[in-house]
Amino acid sequence: MVPRVLVVAQLPIEWLAPLHTAGMDVHLAPDLARDHDALCAAAADAEAIVSPLSVLIDAKVLSAGARGRLRVVANIAVGYDNIDVDAARRHHVAVCNTPGVLDSATSDVAMLLILCACRGATAAQTSLRQGEWRGWELTGFLGKDLAGARLGLVGFGGIGHAVAARAAAFGMQVRHHTHRPTGHPGYVPDLDNLLSDSEVVSIHVPLSPETFGLFNAERIGRMPRGSVLVNSARGGIVDEDALVDALVSGHLAGAGLDVFDGEPKINPRLLSAPRLTLLPHIGSATWATRQAMTQLACRGVVEALADRIPANLVTTG
Repeated sequence: MVPRVLVVAQLPIEWLAPLHTAGMDVHLAPDLARDHDALCAAAADAEAIVSPLSVLIDAKVLSAGARGRLRVVANIAVGYDNIDVDAARRHHVAVCNTPGVLDSATSDVAMLLILCACRGATAAQTSLRQGEWRGWELTGFLGKDLAGARLGLVGFGGIGHAVAARAAAFGMQVRHHTHRPTGHPGYVPDLDNLLSDSEVVSIHVPLSPETFGLFNAERIGRMPRGSVLVNSARGGIVDEDALVDALVSGHLAGAGLDVFDGEPKINPRLLSAPRLTLLPHIGSATWATRQAMTQLACRGVVEALADRIPANLVTTG
């Protein structure tokens, strides 16, 4: 029987080339992203699911799939907090993701947020568009220099490494923190020490029970007054109300977010917060990167269904 692959997204056909080359029965079903019950029903008739991070693959979906033929779920993202990995293990469903291929594009957006937050670009553009700008002023729109600024990276995987390289090119002093020593220059073993001595902090850790709400009021308060916080990882890592409070009080000079807790819903306080740059989760949003992500996810499906170990395997079935 030809394996049936359920693709829960509307994608250019060429992005799915690995599946077609392998002769699989590819079923495009983007509407299932908005109908969880229908997704569960469809999962029972598929050997594989390919879906983006915006689609919830929970225990209900995996249980329904396990009653049928489901063997692998491929997430078109490096993070996989939208998948119940424990349930996947219980039901012997392999999980794949897309590490590496999005490091460059996502690190570009992290640097974009750092630049915007340090230089107050969003507020300056808003003033211009609203007709408030009255011309060049010596003390107008003053921001923070990147050259010489101390950047603290929280997390130092592929994206963190790429941000470090870009920040160094701007002359920033780069240090990083992870749970375990990295062996790289600039490693700081204590997170709070990193925060208290960083003028700019950029977040690059996955969302997990340990990192949810990691940047709460207390941690943000440890950052120096006038510092900048940027998050391009996952929204739940930052307490958004605490972030807004720090911006309103002036403790933070600026901030930038590409991700949000509960997205696509946005905390309304973020929309009116001062000195805050907001982007709609565009970290990996280039044509080449999204195609590479999709094709890596598809190759994981092909390998898993051929009883081989995919290079992008998160957990075995």
